[in-house]
Amino acid sequence: MAFVLWVIAVILVVAGIVSLFRGQILWGIALIVLGCLVGPGGVSIFT
Repeated sequence: MAFVLWVIAVILVVAGIVSLFRGQILWGIALIVLGCLVGPGGVSIFT
């Protein structure tokens, strides 16, 4: 389960960085923060 959360977190953070480069600043920041919350190192919403 931790590996799945890690993969989801990486996808969210990468999508957030891509959004930042495309000019969608709020959406990019939201995705990065969500990725940090979902990741196994952060406060997981699944536990």
